[in-house]
Amino acid sequence: MSIKFRNYKGGPGFSEDFHKVRDFLIRISSRELTSVCFMWERWEWAFSFTSLDVENLSKIGIWEDGGRIVGLATYEDRPGTVFFCLDREYGALKKEMLAYAIANLGRDGVIKAAIYDDDPSFQKEASLLGMRPTQHRDYRSIMYLDDGVPGYSLPDGYRVCSLLENFDILQYNRVLWRGFNHGANPPEDEDSIMSRKYSLSGPHLKLDLNIAIVSPEGNFVSYCGMWYDESTDYAFTEPVATDPDYRMKGLGKAAVLEGIKRSSLLGAKKALVGSSQQFYFNIGFRPMPGATFWEKKL
Repeated sequence: MSIKFRNYKGGPGFSEDFHKVRDFLIRISSRELTSVCFMWERWEWAFSFTSLDVENLSKIGIWEDGGRIVGLATYEDRPGTVFFCLDREYGALKKEMLAYAIANLGRDGVIKAAIYDDDPSFQKEASLLGMRPTQHRDYRSIMYLDDGVPGYSLPDGYRVCSLLENFDILQYNRVLWRGFNHGANPPEDEDSIMSRKYSLSGPHLKLDLNIAIVSPEGNFVSYCGMWYDESTDYAFTEPVATDPDYRMKGLGKAAVLEGIKRSSLLGAKKALVGSSQQFYFNIGFRPMPGATFWEKKL
């Protein structure tokens, strides 16, 4: 092996280096799911936000073997919390990746790193470098689609609509603002709306898999984003939100299951979500191994 380290050089946007990293994230989960806390959808979702810290993108660490990426130390929106993605054949890089992250990817005198609970060798290296586990975890859950997708029903007057059918950015803004409990009236200034549009700009986003439930009044009142690439056998659910005035009606369940159903018709055999909420277990998801955030004061 001829392993070389380099920094991310793509800058903001969906550059050539962005796609190289995305291809790497897909490749390492092609045989079995790995790095489940930071898969290709999370990478693309992060680059779809105007809040991404673009000033520090060049600190993202990449390890290559013969020009092929085999390891990645990255943050999601900004430094301080680090995720490691590694080709399983290159476990010897764990200590080097941790040391690099500690030296370069901390923030405000602290670094946190997501380390998988079923990876004792990575835990050992983190401990030797002075990191300690915390009570904070990154959860993942999975739904297997071998027996089909569970059904759902909607109350009278409600209907399903994809963003491909109705790309209403004001309604999209409204359901996410209200659904994530930010208040009753979403901001509709130019910067806010442009930020929402940019969040839907990922080059592999499929608008027909992004599902809204529309109320009798014509408003988006529940929403589920769904990520799927035909070269994989899994879909990823992100984000999910329901207007607080419309909860407990089965609308969130309907949005999620409709997105999963459409993904299964394209070839998905399983669906993942970054959550352990009871809501997901109630509709057919199961717990799967996740990661604990380890911390070190710098």
